[in-house]
Amino acid sequence: MIIRRLLLFILATPGFLSLPFPGHLDSAWAWSSGPESASSGWSVPVAPEGPFSRIYLPQNAPTAPDQRFGPDRWLQMNANARHNAEAGIPKKAPAWFRNGVFWRFAEARAWPLDRHFPFGTNTYGEAEAGAVQTQFYGNALGVTVVRGIVYAESDDMFAYALNARTGQLIWRTSPVGNHLMGNPLVAGNTVYLAAGGVGFNFANVMAFARTGTAVRGMDVSYNGIYALDRRTGKLLWHAGSVGEAMPTPAIHGRTLYFATGSGSVHALDRRTGRPLWKVRLGGNDNMSSPAYVHGRLYLAMASPPRLFCLDAKSGRTLWTGTIPGAANTGMGDVSPAVGEGVVVMDTVTRPKVVHGKPTLEPVVRAFDAMTGRPLWTVSTGRGPKPPAFKGGVPLIHEGTVYVGSPVNGRYDAFDLRTGKRLWSWHRINSARSAPTFYEGHLYIAGGASLYRLDPKTGHETGHLRIGGRMGIVSPTIVGGTAYTANSYDWIVAVPLSRFAQKP
Repeated sequence: MIIRRLLLFILATPGFLSLPFPGHLDSAWAWSSGPESASSGWSVPVAPEGPFSRIYLPQNAPTAPDQRFGPDRWLQMNANARHNAEAGIPKKAPAWFRNGVFWRFAEARAWPLDRHFPFGTNTYGEAEAGAVQTQFYGNALGVTVVRGIVYAESDDMFAYALNARTGQLIWRTSPVGNHLMGNPLVAGNTVYLAAGGVGFNFANVMAFARTGTAVRGMDVSYNGIYALDRRTGKLLWHAGSVGEAMPTPAIHGRTLYFATGSGSVHALDRRTGRPLWKVRLGGNDNMSSPAYVHGRLYLAMASPPRLFCLDAKSGRTLWTGTIPGAANTGMGDVSPAVGEGVVVMDTVTRPKVVHGKPTLEPVVRAFDAMTGRPLWTVSTGRGPKPPAFKGGVPLIHEGTVYVGSPVNGRYDAFDLRTGKRLWSWHRINSARSAPTFYEGHLYIAGGASLYRLDPKTGHETGHLRIGGRMGIVSPTIVGGTAYTANSYDWIVAVPLSRFAQKP
């Protein structure tokens, strides 16, 4: 009788389930108001004061002056279709923004930055352990910076919002028990996350053995897009997908586009999550983020390997292309760069056993963005088969393509029109991320360091040791600061002025 009365009191108390818990943690349930909940009352359960409760610390948010500098939105992977994640210094910028800041933020599963070897090295070996740590614990891509806030997705299953000047936590949330592997997108007052892991369940492995096709991420966890309130991190809606949604989506106007491990591409109303169209292309999109340019979407699939150009209004295929000899997951891993009327794509090709070890040959190919006609094709040299992410994300800037090799660690610069190699630079073991061009310098995040190069010659002009390991991480440069994410589950801000010091 006492318990019954207590339950009746709780249910009759207005706002009981939304009462705040100490430390601004979420209450027992975070309700979605999106397409699934609209028809079925679907919700995300969160234990109050549990390890996955949303934390919101409004006192750490940037003040009004600090919100006026840097980008006011982030609509594609690495900010734009060219993959150049930078924003300059406006007039009357405050000193901290101009001179840069230094801080480090340890995420939920941070591994010490001074450890040379990743977790699990004794079990898997260094190369494999680094890939596993990126895929399950650390940050796969770089960060997003909008209005004085750094947003990050981590494979530790959390998304983060930090004060760009201080590095203090504003909010942390885990809307789903799945991995977050991209750049958060920011439009208006909403942050968009794409969820999906690298796994195939046994049924899909067996299906691939029989038919040569399988859905990546199916029945492994809850995939799709999660929309959050930009200020608080509170879940607004979820739009689910059958296959994983590891790649970063793209936004244009009121439409959000994303691709999945089922070989499908979706268009949603970004305000509500309502579907606009869906097309099935076949194969798997692993990490190939769509690039939006002039009403077209460019992305790639693996198994079979194809580059697609789609009409953004309808999803209709305008043209397709491939790279001869494309192998494994390579084309589905790489996000194409689009700029100056050219699409640049690369992948590993032609598997071959050399001295008893498997090797691959990365190849870069440029296509006419309107017609899909191949313009040039260049090999970047054979090397050992990498354990994961079998490509290098290209950067296009002022008539030049900069791209790294996952098999030999070399970065090359090519003439965008002819494919002529302009220079090569080699300091790291595996080169996967797009460089960032900023104020006459080229910045590359690789291994444990951030490097600065002369973009005309490839001559190294400085480096800073960050620690840990950076995989597909392009440095996000805003004002005088380079913001990087880490496979060791850290977010690090370093001032560019430190490159003036002796390494």
